[in-house]
Amino acid sequence: MAGPLLEFETEMFLSLFGCDGLLVAAEGMGIDRILLQFMRVYSEQGSLVLLLNTTTPEQEYFTEQLRVEGVTHLPRTVTSDVQSTERYNVYTEGGVLFVTSRILVVDFLTDRIPAHLISGILVYRAHKIIESCQEAFILRLFRQKNKTGFIKAFTDKATAFASGFCQVERVMRNLFVKKLYLWPRFQVSVNTALDRHKPEVVELHVSLTPAMRAIQSSILDIMSACLKELKRYNPSLEAEDLSLENTLGSAFEKVIHHYLDPSWHQLGTKTKALVRDMKVLRVLLLYLTQYDCVTFLNLLESLRTSQKSFGSNAGWLFLDSSTSMFVNARSRVYRIAEKKKKFKVGEEAEKQKPSSASEVKRELVLENSPKWAALTEVLQEIERENKSSQHKPGHVLICASDDRTCAQLQQYIRHGSEWLLNRLYARTIAKRDPVAAAAFDLDSHKKGKSWPKKGTKGKEPAQKKKPTKSKSRPSLTLTQMMGKEEANGAAAAMGSSGDEEELTEEDEGEEEQLKLDLSSDDYYAVLKEPLTVIHPLKGCTDPHSLTRVLHEVDPSFVVLYDAEISFVRQLEVYKATRPGKPLRVYFLIYGGSTEEQKYLTALSKEKKAFEHLIREKATMVIPEEREGREDTNLDLARNLEPANATTNTRKAGGQEQPKEPSRVIVDMREFRSELPSLLHRRGLDIEPVTLEVGDYILTPETCVERKSVSDLIGSLQSGRLYNQCLSMTRYYKRPVLLIEFDPAKPFSLTARTDFRHEISSNDITSKLTLLTLHFPRLRILWCPSPHATAELFLELKKGRFEPDAASAQAVTAESDMVAESADLYNPGPYDFLLKMPGVNTKNYRALIKNADSLADLVKFSQEKLAELLGNATNAKLLYEFLHNVADVQAPVQKSKHQRQ
Repeated sequence: MAGPLLEFETEMFLSLFGCDGLLVAAEGMGIDRILLQFMRVYSEQGSLVLLLNTTTPEQEYFTEQLRVEGVTHLPRTVTSDVQSTERYNVYTEGGVLFVTSRILVVDFLTDRIPAHLISGILVYRAHKIIESCQEAFILRLFRQKNKTGFIKAFTDKATAFASGFCQVERVMRNLFVKKLYLWPRFQVSVNTALDRHKPEVVELHVSLTPAMRAIQSSILDIMSACLKELKRYNPSLEAEDLSLENTLGSAFEKVIHHYLDPSWHQLGTKTKALVRDMKVLRVLLLYLTQYDCVTFLNLLESLRTSQKSFGSNAGWLFLDSSTSMFVNARSRVYRIAEKKKKFKVGEEAEKQKPSSASEVKRELVLENSPKWAALTEVLQEIERENKSSQHKPGHVLICASDDRTCAQLQQYIRHGSEWLLNRLYARTIAKRDPVAAAAFDLDSHKKGKSWPKKGTKGKEPAQKKKPTKSKSRPSLTLTQMMGKEEANGAAAAMGSSGDEEELTEEDEGEEEQLKLDLSSDDYYAVLKEPLTVIHPLKGCTDPHSLTRVLHEVDPSFVVLYDAEISFVRQLEVYKATRPGKPLRVYFLIYGGSTEEQKYLTALSKEKKAFEHLIREKATMVIPEEREGREDTNLDLARNLEPANATTNTRKAGGQEQPKEPSRVIVDMREFRSELPSLLHRRGLDIEPVTLEVGDYILTPETCVERKSVSDLIGSLQSGRLYNQCLSMTRYYKRPVLLIEFDPAKPFSLTARTDFRHEISSNDITSKLTLLTLHFPRLRILWCPSPHATAELFLELKKGRFEPDAASAQAVTAESDMVAESADLYNPGPYDFLLKMPGVNTKNYRALIKNADSLADLVKFSQEKLAELLGNATNAKLLYEFLHNVADVQAPVQKSKHQRQ
């Protein structure tokens, strides 16, 4: 199905096969095909290869590809469903294994995986391997235990290395590889191979309508004004990344948050509002070229309505450009018919005043999307081509950006633009606006079929797994369908609901006849002869669904309704692997639009990223021991003390004795975080067990519960944190609450603008204060990062005894044992005693030794209590608490002898 490797792909494979390294290829150039080739080679019992960083749909896709190609020892997946006792057997059976990162870390630490038998590790999406992530921890553990296995990494995101200092070098350091293989699209061998069998490309630059052009200009003006204001309020934002051109790209929001996140809690409301406005304007710009006039106007009107209802004030709504945008957006959907009337004086003038809004007449315009007309021409041309061809009619694949666009295109091809636009108008603007409803007969559309919406494909088999055509017969050609467009639209506008019911019934009757057997769940089928399928480029649950459909439909014609770099290159590779089969690609794009600019900017960014990587590769200094095959690699050393005792060659005659490493007991669930990795790097041994009380046990007396800021807020609100602190305080002498926050993100429990004069019990700060008052022995640690936490843990463990995993595991929330009281005392009365006046953590032990129960305390005199407590004031407080009666109403008052 995937086809043989091309010349440059073979070169890529052999170079990486011969020597470990990081392979960075251009997006869409088939990095999956290279990875599959490696999986083919290692899918045998003689080798054990681990594949990291893949999702479940990707694992299914790779396994399916290898099954189709006849591989017998298929990859297997190791998840929590496989019992720990069975995992060793799975590992020893060999082949390629998909193992979740958490399980792999635990198995490496507990020696449940035979590290010496591992042939190597393949790393997918290598650009995500930062020092503190799980995969980097796995690679370090692997290299510490296995010096001979290979590490080969793959990525097609060159732009991920463009930001940050020496980013690619840091990733390679975490991967333990020395070689960097770069394969941009402009590489000579890639160019040669793909140009030899180029697909026939027809570029159609569609013109925006005057109203669309005016709206686009208005949005860009407003975005420019917002960007200018943003820079005025935040002078530190004067950066190249924040140009108007870059605001069109998908990464803009990440860039803006990269600059503003560290001080987000200190920013004024104006700055935050401008960031929100930029997001909204980017969505408007997308909707303008992506969807129809009704959908765009509906979004615009709903934005204004939401501003009014929530009382928020978006400044851009009051600009002149905004007014122009609203006027042009409405002119695409309807125009208001003005009736000239003669003005008369007196009573008649009063009668001529409009009595209600319904008297304002609207005439529907419903401007067609220019790309729809271009798509019609393309499909008609394909049909003519198929008719005149001697061969079997070629299949057609139409690719649009997202699910919603695909659904609209399907309805457009089946029913025509007028039908679709009238239907959309009835379901959105006419339903909300009484004036719009007056211009449109809403009842005519109540019984109609709904067009598919995003996320409802499974509920509408008529459009998906059992795709259908319009009410025309299977033999009806595309030209005839387009000829019926006007009739369909008129029928819909006139409200012939009977016709729609007939359409639905006939569709249902044809379901089985037009069912397509495709593996993807995301396609929309339009015609059976010639087969025409619409598929989204993004947003699919399976990342390889488009690749599957491309190979299963095997199209002769591909219509790119929306352009995406990765799929354009995928089509080039697809054509090169089938040199004898014709392929024509129609490229629809709005000329001079933000859509075109966004595509060109994405191309330019990737090219600059590769140029940056080429320069960095030329100047990169890589130590010989980088791969970690020798013990000289300092990255594998676990003792990071200043003296570096473990790597010092001067051992003073060899008399120095190795110190036993410290140990930390870690709860299994904590391996989702990066802290265990950093603790291990600091030289601490990690013992993974399932803990019911606490997350980390540092010493027999010290228990730590780790919380991120979001976890802290959620746990305080739900009351879960109280129970956790109660358990820790009961069973450990030094309970610790560790609160971790990211230094690159804002940290504030209360916004600066939210300080109040009154104290509310619902405030997070108030709840945290109550927690510390209730548990006086609880210590709270605030750490700006996991690195700081690891350093703090080392300090807390100095000079202390090591914890015992069996004892820590035995402590449960239902245990009767209390660590401090050596299980001699019941926890209930014990806690109650500590809450009594005059009793504190310094003097309570004397009371416990001299009284068997709380009842015995009542028998003690004040002098005896003073002797036990060592303080007359505390003794008086306790005595009065035990013997005095509170002042209450007369009927309930006790007699004198009861008081005595």
